[in-house]
Amino acid sequence: MNVLGVCIEGIGLWAPGWPDWPSARAGLRGEAQANATVVTPGPHLLAAAERRRAPLPVLLACDVAAQACAASTHAADTLASVFASTHGDLVITDYMCSTLATAPRELSPIRFHNSVHNAPAGYWTIAAHCHAASTSISGWYASFAVALLEAAVQALADNRPILLAAYDTPSAGPIVDVSPAACAFGVAMLISPAGDRRATLGLGLHEGRADEGLMMGLPAAFNELAAANPMAAQSLPLLAALAAARPASLKIAAGAHSALAIEVRA
Repeated sequence: MNVLGVCIEGIGLWAPGWPDWPSARAGLRGEAQANATVVTPGPHLLAAAERRRAPLPVLLACDVAAQACAASTHAADTLASVFASTHGDLVITDYMCSTLATAPRELSPIRFHNSVHNAPAGYWTIAAHCHAASTSISGWYASFAVALLEAAVQALADNRPILLAAYDTPSAGPIVDVSPAACAFGVAMLISPAGDRRATLGLGLHEGRADEGLMMGLPAAFNELAAANPMAAQSLPLLAALAAARPASLKIAAGAHSALAIEVRA
């Protein structure tokens, strides 16, 4: 198995009670409690009018992406990016399906415009004045692993940093039974080639199943978060290992018959 060595130069995170990576990292270590005041993500990169008009997935993705850029030495307008979501904006999907079934002439052009899977990436590149390539991915419950691997491959192939943003927002209507999500969660990482540096992560695609019990040992608040949001469930094992700042090995789901093996070289 070939191992891809990459560095993480910045992390951004938003979840209810955890508005950024430093607070979540302290929570994952058992050093802090969730903030009782929950506010909607409000990325300052977006103009005020855009913030009012944009749906939650856009606000969430842009917020965590801006955090990751701010935590690194790279300017947002220089970065190619990979955006990922398990199920996209299911609130808009439910609205569109309901409207098409009952009053199709009343379908909102703006909401239709925001329904496409790459809407958050589009808002981000416009707000950041970024002309670099952007990829939008969905791999169901393997979305985070697929996106992380894609970002690493791009970083190493092009020898440049790549911005990864992964997020899911609550589902609505009958779709809840198919793709349940009860809260918003987003995480972003600035992925760079290791070069002569010590790699933060070693990544390799592995035939087989993901590790069982990946969430064991985490604080209760994060187990609840994983149960309420599919992207949180996919990414929290890695985030917990990074928060602990010590070497770790784990395998997360990357498809029906494969897993992404991750070596955390903290």
